[in-house]
Amino acid sequence: MTLRTETDKETGVAVVTLDRPHRHNAIDAATAVELAEVWRQFRFDDGVRAIVLTGAGERAFCTGIDRDTDVPQPNSPFSMDDPLLTIGPKANDLWKPVIAAVRGMACGGAFYLLGEAEFVIADETATFFDPHTTYGMVCAYESVHLAQRMPPGEVARLALMGSAERMSAHRAHQTGLVSEVTPPGGALEAAVRCAGTIASYPTEAVQGTVRAVWAATEPSRAHAFAQAPHLIALGNLPPQRQAGLFNSRTAGDFRVR
Repeated sequence: MTLRTETDKETGVAVVTLDRPHRHNAIDAATAVELAEVWRQFRFDDGVRAIVLTGAGERAFCTGIDRDTDVPQPNSPFSMDDPLLTIGPKANDLWKPVIAAVRGMACGGAFYLLGEAEFVIADETATFFDPHTTYGMVCAYESVHLAQRMPPGEVARLALMGSAERMSAHRAHQTGLVSEVTPPGGALEAAVRCAGTIASYPTEAVQGTVRAVWAATEPSRAHAFAQAPHLIALGNLPPQRQAGLFNSRTAGDFRVR
């Protein structure tokens, strides 16, 4: 198992933890399947009224897809299999509120999860970045998710600067990606506290409100997602060249703003 799930039956709050700290909680094929399963299970569990999503360890919330995960792709710019498209709660028709608690790095495919959370709480150690362009890949779905929360210029800078620059928790708060910044180690406690408050309210009212908020952005997100496969197929370098760029660059070559 690559996930840990704990539910407080008194409060109705479930905590889902990405549990691959040795891989910075990167998502492999098994994790993707487990995430989809847990969101769908929560749909039928009336004892769960709010969820907190976090990552194990101190170094990372999630660093996106595990590069050791091999995902064969159709030889067509009109078809693409993205294993991360189904890892989020909304992709699995879950309309119970999800709060993300971020400690350490959140990058790349992590935005599929953060983009489908109701809001994000981060501690001061959190940093946000997207390395796609650095390694010759199009930052498509991640940019769409970010654009639902941040001004376009901030999304463009984060996506285009790649691994050269990381957004701090405080800057993420200023731009709207993060709703609250806590002292180091405090994000999970703050998220659980918020989830407990929300879980104490009538379920129908909470889920209806979640659905209303998402209704405001769904059309634009769906339209943008429809363009993503073609942009990725046209813009991504061949895997061998991506691997060469990945191996030639160091993770320490960045600045925090």
